[in-house]
Amino acid sequence: METDTIAAISTPLGEGAISIVRLSGPDAINIAARIFNGKQLTDVATHTIHYGKIIDPETGDVAEEVMASVMHAPKTFTRENIVEINCHGGLTAVNRVLDILLSNGARLAEPGEFTKRAFLNGRIDLSQAEAVMDLIRAKTDKAMSVALNQMEGRLSTLIRKYRQQLLETVAHVEVNIDYPEYDDVEEMSHKMMQQKTAEVHDDIEELLSVAKQGKILREGLATAIIGRPNVGKSSLLNALAQENKAIVTEIPGTTRDVIEEYVNVRGVPLKLVDTAGIRETEDIVEKIGVDRSRQALKQSDLILFVLNYNEALSPEDIQLLELIGDLDYVVIINKTDLPQKLDLDHVKELAGSHRIVETSLIDAKGIDQLEEAIADIFFSGRLDAGDMTYVSNMRHIQLLKKAKGALEDAMASLEMGMPLDIVQIDVTRTWEYLGEIIGDTASDSLIDQLFSQFCLGK
Repeated sequence: METDTIAAISTPLGEGAISIVRLSGPDAINIAARIFNGKQLTDVATHTIHYGKIIDPETGDVAEEVMASVMHAPKTFTRENIVEINCHGGLTAVNRVLDILLSNGARLAEPGEFTKRAFLNGRIDLSQAEAVMDLIRAKTDKAMSVALNQMEGRLSTLIRKYRQQLLETVAHVEVNIDYPEYDDVEEMSHKMMQQKTAEVHDDIEELLSVAKQGKILREGLATAIIGRPNVGKSSLLNALAQENKAIVTEIPGTTRDVIEEYVNVRGVPLKLVDTAGIRETEDIVEKIGVDRSRQALKQSDLILFVLNYNEALSPEDIQLLELIGDLDYVVIINKTDLPQKLDLDHVKELAGSHRIVETSLIDAKGIDQLEEAIADIFFSGRLDAGDMTYVSNMRHIQLLKKAKGALEDAMASLEMGMPLDIVQIDVTRTWEYLGEIIGDTASDSLIDQLFSQFCLGK
């Protein structure tokens, strides 16, 4: 267990009304009291805030005017003594306070070390700790709701329930094997093992069934806007982002590179990529953009394919449709305010079952229908962040898949009539995989790696 006291700036660097420097550790209150001119912080009640000034002990100069919050262990985030110093927002002020703390006994915290201490001290489990970063990075209300549910322990509760069911089953079988007082003990143990492994398997399968939605909420839906030059791709990006992110002109080939932007569509984060128009070109700069556009297609979960209502379908359009044939895509027929030259029946024939939406982006028409089409493709009415437990973290998803596979091995062994002590190996393996999700069986190196991805000061 850590015994030193750590400090870090917990607010983004830059100009603002307030910045916060956080101290955590056994000596946090003593260190803060040493440099604080106001009430004696070692004597104040827990969870109180006090006005005063930070004094540099080396010079005796007043460094900053602050409000200091004092919180005694164990009723804190880290279950250690915590002091949070609220100072004026600005690089000079907050760094000066931090420097004085580091000169008076505190150590600079590593990235994620406050949350790591909360985990090591039993305040939260590993899945809840990871949800802290999900909460910080959430780009929509639904993504934030999923992160909050996980931070409050909804996923942890389910995982612990599954592990307890497996543990009780293994223990019950062990007792029956060690004390075979009745002839039907083996048959009873066999039936119980079959029932419990099937129950936990079905529960894990249910969690994994909505994992795709959870992952999209957490990481965003990689969405590429493609089409020939000057069909309205940049206008579509601007319309979805509700601001001018891309330059829009009548000149084909204006977008020379890939432009990325996160947008909120019906509570779902879209990592929207406006690509350079895909066409044959001799312009070296535009050619690089076209090559990057083709690469963006391979990495996308969804394609928004834009056509011009005012132009006939070209060989390039047909070639693009063939290129994205196996992907999820929506066809957007833009510029419906202009005279029709596009054969809609031919487009419908080529698109098959894929959604087609007509828009006039210059008049802001059709955006609602497009957002509805995107939500329908990936969520089909199943998305309800408030009532469901979503697995959104790829590490959790992979461990659940491994746990499901181990249970399927156990169930297959039971079907073949294998001895129960052999079956228990796979059941125990499942229990360990589930334990890695909440940190009960996770290695120290994995824990260090996960927390190293956190913000400094969190």
